[in-house]
Amino acid sequence: MVKEECKALLDALSRVTACYRHMVLTIGGTSDSQNLREELKKTRQKAQELAVANRNKLTAVLRDKTVSKEDKAEFERLWVIFSTCLEILEIDMRRALELGHEFPLNVPKKHLIQTGMSGGTSGVAARAMSVQNMKYEAEHNIDVVDLKDLENEINQVGEMMYEMEMKVNVPQWTVEAKQDPGAELKSTISVGASSIGMISVEENKSFCDISKVLAGIVFSAVLIIAIVLAVCVVKLS
Repeated sequence: MVKEECKALLDALSRVTACYRHMVLTIGGTSDSQNLREELKKTRQKAQELAVANRNKLTAVLRDKTVSKEDKAEFERLWVIFSTCLEILEIDMRRALELGHEFPLNVPKKHLIQTGMSGGTSGVAARAMSVQNMKYEAEHNIDVVDLKDLENEINQVGEMMYEMEMKVNVPQWTVEAKQDPGAELKSTISVGASSIGMISVEENKSFCDISKVLAGIVFSAVLIIAIVLAVCVVKLS
């Protein structure tokens, strides 16, 4: 039961962290707005709430001496994944802080990044946090006020990571992966958990086979044409 709860929390954290990274990359772009800054704030706060819940669950389990060896190995694997998610979140928060300073909304003369992307990002945030409708109460100059809060939250995340290392010592190199690299791409991904849908290995293989056949045909045709031209040149000379 505890293992399933930890996996569910970790899955939610991964999705929200990925959502946050997606939105951070739009800061300073053509879709940047007060709504985006508010969405960023709500998304990172949601990620931090999930991070605290993950930390509390995993810390309690890993410090429990009655946990079996097999279960402990599984929880240590989840701990490493969780630590990685937290590091990614901190990196993206720092990136958001830098971009926020570079592209303040209250300076209209500041040239923004022309990414070619447009539109809102509330749909992405809503899917990541399983919210039907996200309404925002945009404050005046929210980017200026929020940057101060963001600095404090970055420090809080850094302190959380430090405390985690002090309470639970799980070196990443001692944890073995349960799957080969890229194995998750070979599995069927549910529509509810991801918008990617289903990825079929057989389809990829068949596509690669067709590509090889077409490449062979083209190469053979070019080779035959080259031989014919060479024979013609010889006869003319």
